[in-house]
Amino acid sequence: MASPKERLTTEIQQALRAGDRVRLGALRLLSASVKNREVELRRDVTDEEFVEVATKEIKRRVEAIEAYERAGRPDRAAVEREEMAALQAYVPPALTDQELDALIGEAIESTGASGPSDLGRVMGAVMGRAKGRADGRVVQERVRARLSGSNG
Repeated sequence: MASPKERLTTEIQQALRAGDRVRLGALRLLSASVKNREVELRRDVTDEEFVEVATKEIKRRVEAIEAYERAGRPDRAAVEREEMAALQAYVPPALTDQELDALIGEAIESTGASGPSDLGRVMGAVMGRAKGRADGRVVQERVRARLSGSNG
């Protein structure tokens, strides 16, 4: 099985041959981000670090989509969505609501959390296990709701 970096190189070539400019641009930006990360680390990235870089690139697209929609630029938001779709092939699928709730439950139990003041401990446990498969804002909202409910 090819590493994510090898797969990225192959897909850049395919997008180039197909003339898919948006996909090509997104993949080239991902490649540049990975190279920048390797320069920072002074070594090749691991597969896990590659996924982290790809996740950050996807998050940038989500933020850009929100900004373009607020600015009344649906054309630019559509391009960002297309780029985001190209990048999502490089990250594991997001956790389902049920998986996330189970993870939160386990984290609350394992940390002995009893109220909102334990939010940080629970968040650390959940995000460590989710490994980029869950949006931090969503996790925080759910953890906060669970801890407030268990406190009441």
